[in-house]
Amino acid sequence: MKAVAVLLLVMCHLAVSHAWKCRAAPQLPTIMQIDAGQGKVVARDASYSVYMLCGTTWFKLGSPRLKHVTVGPGGIWGADTSNRVYKYVNGQFQVAGGLYMQQVDAGGDGQIVGATYNYYGYCLRSYLAAAFTGAGSLSWSYSSIRLRYYSCGPLYGCWAIDTSFRIWFTKKMVPTSCGISGWTRISGAAKMVEVGTDGTVFVVNRGGNVYQRAGITSGRPQGTSWTKIKMCLPIHHLSYDQSRLWVVSKGGIVMQCTH
Repeated sequence: MKAVAVLLLVMCHLAVSHAWKCRAAPQLPTIMQIDAGQGKVVARDASYSVYMLCGTTWFKLGSPRLKHVTVGPGGIWGADTSNRVYKYVNGQFQVAGGLYMQQVDAGGDGQIVGATYNYYGYCLRSYLAAAFTGAGSLSWSYSSIRLRYYSCGPLYGCWAIDTSFRIWFTKKMVPTSCGISGWTRISGAAKMVEVGTDGTVFVVNRGGNVYQRAGITSGRPQGTSWTKIKMCLPIHHLSYDQSRLWVVSKGGIVMQCTH
């Protein structure tokens, strides 16, 4: 797999030149989803096993079959194939009672957000997320929008993809209350969105194309436009942390890109 990835990246380099430089990352066979935060990288494969990248080696984390895993200031969380929510506590995934989620995100300022199995957006307040160690149910707050993908950063609010693949933005979320400033429709369409801890935003559309939101500042956190990042392979999933863009191609090749 590593040799195939290197060969494909060499072909990409010869075919296209762009500001983002990509190289082969440690490969995880049949990888389907990746998430990066606070210097950590986690992923899940086609068998719903979860892994963490340590150096150049992927190590399996626990035994639950998770379809989505996330890491960030709120810890490591996931949703399994039955939509139950888990938190990684003391070396084990602990199941949490309460809502059933199909996607979760720990990239905000301690709060956890996500989409339920029937596409409703919810938020778990930061102090509840921090206090959970494996006992009892979690009380989630409704985010007043139907969505399929939800991602937050600690600086400039949250982004979401609704059931029609439209893109939405809220410039403020209070981590202790999950209060938001209201949703604003952003031009474009995507199947997933990723918000970095520095406020950087990326989306992947249904065609496997990657776009970065340009013009994001503290005064204009929603940015101004989309800039396409040229990739020679269609992209299935991505994540961004500490100036590194982690991408998974539709063929299961893992790449690490820097600007």
